[in-house]
Amino acid sequence: MSGRWRAAATAALAAMALGAAPGAPAAPDPAGGSPAQLLTELQRLHRELGEATETYQATARTLAERRARNKRLGTGLAKARVALAEGRDAAGQLARRQYQGVVEVSPTLRLLLAADAQGALDQEHVLRRAARDRVATVERLTAAERRASGLARQARAALDEEQVLAARQRAQHQAAREKLDEVTALVSSLSPDQLAEVDGLEAERGEEAGRNLVAAGGLSSASAVPTRRGERAVRFAVDQIGKPYVWGAEGPDSYDCSGLTQRAWASAGTGVPRTSQEQWAELDRVPLRQLRPGDLVVYFPEATHVALYLGDGLVVHAPRPGAAVKVSPVAANPVLGAVRPDPDGPPVPEYEPPALPEGAREGSDTGYAQKAPPES
Repeated sequence: MSGRWRAAATAALAAMALGAAPGAPAAPDPAGGSPAQLLTELQRLHRELGEATETYQATARTLAERRARNKRLGTGLAKARVALAEGRDAAGQLARRQYQGVVEVSPTLRLLLAADAQGALDQEHVLRRAARDRVATVERLTAAERRASGLARQARAALDEEQVLAARQRAQHQAAREKLDEVTALVSSLSPDQLAEVDGLEAERGEEAGRNLVAAGGLSSASAVPTRRGERAVRFAVDQIGKPYVWGAEGPDSYDCSGLTQRAWASAGTGVPRTSQEQWAELDRVPLRQLRPGDLVVYFPEATHVALYLGDGLVVHAPRPGAAVKVSPVAANPVLGAVRPDPDGPPVPEYEPPALPEGAREGSDTGYAQKAPPES
């Protein structure tokens, strides 16, 4: 769909929201757009939604980490303040004793005046120990003051950072909602026949892209063998087929794309990062021609979508809002590359791919119904 149509549609929606007069210009009927144009436009919007989602989730995770750190700082500061109060109390007792006239006498003079020299020596030992205790009290007080002061500064800085992150998260949450609204506005303008045509074209393009990838040598046509953990991840992901995509969901009843891949590998005993961008950045890269079941295939230049490779040119993934976990051709979306969560894992001696449930490949790879982001 053309940029001019998008601009006109946006202007019309804005005019409606502001109560424009009935005679104001209206958006053109999208029926004039071809299925190819509509698919291109939907894919663009979903790609931008993916970028907004990744940004929001990364900030949300960072904010959660900062809040946990701030809680630890608060606990440490409370303990430091207790220690400081105890140190000040001990220092106060020492000051009171000095004020009341508890003074030290020269050790030499005490020995000369003592009736019992041995007793004087014993008393001197006790006095030296008391002096050391006083020095230790002052040192503890000084250290406690330094620690409490340092923790208080860290806590203030951490609170400021948390407030900045929270404001950023709210803005990113709103940006994701607005992007979902764009998708919804376009989809609601399409007829069932148009949606069916777009779905069919999308599936057709995915199949063709997969064949081209194999023909170009970018994807092996041979069936690879997974590792033990990879096999468990594959079986977990296949068991989730049919569960709905929900923005930000991590299971067990719904997933987003990286929530599914993270949970699949967690079920196999291997932790992977939460977002597709982190999975792409932090896991070991593997060439597509060396893909084995369980590897993660990452999509779009910004790494905003991820799927789990099943073998035979297929992936299982949570596509987009409005869709369900399903099986698709590996090239249904523009492939960025692949990563491997267990590069050193031993392969299984024998591998039997899991049976796919009926209808596992049905439905759109993009998803066209509205699903709102979770409330923050």
